[in-house]
Amino acid sequence: MQSSHLSVECDPLNSPFPVPWAWVMETLTQSPQVSRLHYFRSPTLRSPDGRHAAYSRIQLRIGDDPLITSQVSSALFVENLETEDIHAIPIHAPFANNPFIRDAELESAGTIAIAIPVSWSEAGDRLLVREFESLFSSNLASDFAVIWDCPTQQAYTIAPSGFSYSHAVLLGWNGDRSDQALFEAGMMGELDARRWAVDCAGRTAAVASEQSATFGHNHR
Repeated sequence: MQSSHLSVECDPLNSPFPVPWAWVMETLTQSPQVSRLHYFRSPTLRSPDGRHAAYSRIQLRIGDDPLITSQVSSALFVENLETEDIHAIPIHAPFANNPFIRDAELESAGTIAIAIPVSWSEAGDRLLVREFESLFSSNLASDFAVIWDCPTQQAYTIAPSGFSYSHAVLLGWNGDRSDQALFEAGMMGELDARRWAVDCAGRTAAVASEQSATFGHNHR
């Protein structure tokens, strides 16, 4: 097993919060005969109040046909820096699964599910996570958002709904309403992508504002 903290510079959706795509592709092309399992830990995102820290552990399992049957999955963690308690945050999205369950791995060959902490709320009581979902050797790719509520320890996985689109990109919190995630969504190849605000219940509304907001401090 190997681990990595390589820097990331590219993203399949040109997200402002890039996933470690260069690491994924370099590992697939350079290491298939060295190890089947590879790990990447995201930078740690500390809350504005300094009480919590969030990070993800990304697992790449190389398949027999690396660019088709490999699998990328994620585990998300939040640590209480005062008590040192660590919580694993559940992620529910079409291709996401627990990377440590054998049956899930077998059923999810070719899937990509990468979680990256994006922002805390200004008060430090909610966490916003980018969940990038895709399939190897396909043009399917889109973002979901995971919102974790610290006081209730509830996680909500959301995405724009009620209209057709090929991909959505998470931009952060809605700058006008901090209880909503802000997405840009549209059809691949078209230039008229619109911005949408989505709350924890999945209610989706078009927004005119182009302002997004993020809070917290990244540490490697």
